[in-house]
Amino acid sequence: MTTASRTVVIVDAFASARCLAPLFRARGYDCVHVQSTPTIPAAYAPSFQPQDFVDNIVHDGDVAETVAAIARHAPVGLLAGIERAVVLADELGEELGLPTNGTALSAARRDKFLMIETVREAGVPGIEQILVSDADTLLSWYEQSGGGRVVLKPVSSAGSDGVHFCDGPAEVRKAFEALIGTRSALGQDNHAVLAQEYLVGGEYIVNTVSRDGRHHVTDIWKMHHLSANGVKDLPAGAELMSRHGEEQDQLAEHTFQVLDALGIRNGPAHTELKLTPQGPRLVETGARVCGADVHVPTGAALGESQLDWAVDACVDPERFQKRCDTPYEVRRHARIVNMVSPGAGTLVSYPRMEELRALESFHDVLYRVRPGAPVHRSVDDWTFPLRVYLLHPTAATVARDALTTRYMDGEGFYEID
Repeated sequence: MTTASRTVVIVDAFASARCLAPLFRARGYDCVHVQSTPTIPAAYAPSFQPQDFVDNIVHDGDVAETVAAIARHAPVGLLAGIERAVVLADELGEELGLPTNGTALSAARRDKFLMIETVREAGVPGIEQILVSDADTLLSWYEQSGGGRVVLKPVSSAGSDGVHFCDGPAEVRKAFEALIGTRSALGQDNHAVLAQEYLVGGEYIVNTVSRDGRHHVTDIWKMHHLSANGVKDLPAGAELMSRHGEEQDQLAEHTFQVLDALGIRNGPAHTELKLTPQGPRLVETGARVCGADVHVPTGAALGESQLDWAVDACVDPERFQKRCDTPYEVRRHARIVNMVSPGAGTLVSYPRMEELRALESFHDVLYRVRPGAPVHRSVDDWTFPLRVYLLHPTAATVARDALTTRYMDGEGFYEID
């Protein structure tokens, strides 16, 4: 058994959250893993690193039993690793008396419809939306809202899973029928569909870590999009921004208002926003670390990432509070490029990979698909075969290499059987 002062619990340490346990261990803390479901979703199973944990507690639905199993380790902190773990982590943390966001607003931190409604009720400007389970109600709302472009998505999922951009009633109906009654990428039933007005403006990511209601911005990213494979606004990558600036200051202020409205007082949060002509508007917030291994380029560019700050807030709150208001400084410029597969089949090879690695600002690559595995036509965050991370002291070099990477992408980049 570990000592009372040197154990931390992570619920569903999958995807990018798999990298939290090694950071805690480097600080002298053992980690206990809580698996929120008896079976790990297929999308996350390959990322789980059981060797990083002194215990793996499988939650079978009995909260009291899971709390008792955790309590034997006397943890000092508890974090949600991925989106689907948020509600259980809130409940476990509250029962154990650990620093938590509590359960009062758990549903609003997970349900995308309730999230926007809660933010608007708190006086923070938000978007128009409706939650529907039948097509006629949806089409009536669409007509009354003036038509134009709208967004349809699952009410509870992650990434760009099931997101449809629709122009006209025919596309709205088609997207609704493609979503209703299906299961999300996280294995949850889509009993209803969320429809929202389409926000005009650039999209941004603001990653934060909080402790006792004080928020720190760890990194801000400007998203890049393209239209490909029949998908409008496919997320093509992102560019790291400096901490302060006209856009960043607006985005950070709005993000803090959103965090307060949703009761996110402790731990990491990943917030997606659009900067419209009327100001920032929330797309959605996740009360967990950012995915896509964004911590890799962030840590290299800034010296530390959201994951490092999350560890600080959990086990060294005094250090966190002392540094909370200190803005990050960009040491190297960074970009992320999502590679877009034009086809599907079995991946044989990436013929131009060595050419890609030879780019002056090449830093690293996150493989989602390796040779010999099935590759899918890229239509969302889950079907990008790999992500490329670029870093360099000169912004122009990174910009050039990002365009070069995009130029290389396409038919000639993939050998598919």
